[in-house]
Amino acid sequence: MPPEGPVEARRITPPDDPSLIDIADLALALGTDLDRGLGAEEAAGRLRANGPNELRAVPPVPAWRRALAQLQDPLVYLLGAAAAVALAAWWFEGRGRQGAAGWPLDAIVIICVVVLNAVLGWLQEAKAAQAVAALAKMTTATSAVLRDGVVTRVPSAELVKGDVLVLAEGDAVGADARLAQAAALKLLEAPLTGESEPVLKDAALLHEPAALGDRLNMVFKGTAVAQGTGRAFVTATGMQTEMGGIATLLDTMPDASTPLQVEIAHLGKVLGIAALGVAAVVVATILLISDIHGVADVVTAMTLGASIPACGRDA
Repeated sequence: MPPEGPVEARRITPPDDPSLIDIADLALALGTDLDRGLGAEEAAGRLRANGPNELRAVPPVPAWRRALAQLQDPLVYLLGAAAAVALAAWWFEGRGRQGAAGWPLDAIVIICVVVLNAVLGWLQEAKAAQAVAALAKMTTATSAVLRDGVVTRVPSAELVKGDVLVLAEGDAVGADARLAQAAALKLLEAPLTGESEPVLKDAALLHEPAALGDRLNMVFKGTAVAQGTGRAFVTATGMQTEMGGIATLLDTMPDASTPLQVEIAHLGKVLGIAALGVAAVVVATILLISDIHGVADVVTAMTLGASIPACGRDA
């Protein structure tokens, strides 16, 4: 039977390597029983004390930051420069004519294109995020456990150390656990070890430390039962699982762009430089072959040059 006492005093710390501990000693250390499992109150207390059985989630990106990311593109910068030139041209043209020059249509059109492109990109990302969230909610995993001697299914996020997992074919393993019983039990461990074939498990005690893929008396979070049945004591949950260790390593690795993202960024820079080069040549050619009679003519040439990056972006 689980020991009595305040919840804070029942924080369970299983051995560093449960595969090397006799199952009776492990049950005693975890304060549980193979035939009855944990009591409902005991499980609730451990859940409050140790937290849910979940991997640490990445903080969501604020909406304003996702919107700003839509504008972080070299061609968008070119469009901004083109809009600025068009706006300056409209202003100088209006002053040269000693009156209003109407609306700066070129600048307005360019800005509208940039804003519309950013809004569409933001909406697409938002819809994708909503779809992923809905799919995750639909596929919330559950686990069969013994609670007060009765097999019941609970959300895998509510598993705690000391729970007795009841494994059957097709089940997803919700936490790292030490096998107490196994009958022709085979697990698919490809997500964790890369092993493509089902691994036959055995509840027998290991006598020396083994590599992760060779701990045959252990089952791990993120794997699935391919065949057979078994019962196991949960020894680690959340970020303390082997899958949690991988998540921690991923958190510490710097973000790197994919080859496709690198190529797209490179292409954007090349197109931007090419557009600027063509615009400079066009403006220079117009200024050389045309009769320039004042600021208005120079502004017209610059406006034509500024339209080239905008056309490149639209293309």
